Amino acid sequence: MPIYEYKCAKCGVFEQEQRITAPPLEKCPTCGGPVHRLIGHNISVIYKAGGFYTTENRSQEYKEKAKEESKESKAS
Repeated sequence: MPIYEYKCAKCGVFEQEQRITAPPLEKCPTCGGPVHRLIGHNISVIYKAGGFYTTENRSQEYKEKAKEESKESKAS
């Protein structure tokens, strides 16, 4: 379930775990005052396919130099 941030005039900012289909809170669970839902900034994204990392999109020249360096380090 997603976690939403709300701001209460008396209590400040708090988080509430809710279903996506649930309506937004209208009252603070602590003091009962009015609340406003904030726009979230901590959004997690999980990539489950290749090509999302900088190491997977390197140029051919970079890859060749990396191979040479690894061979040199193994030889010494």
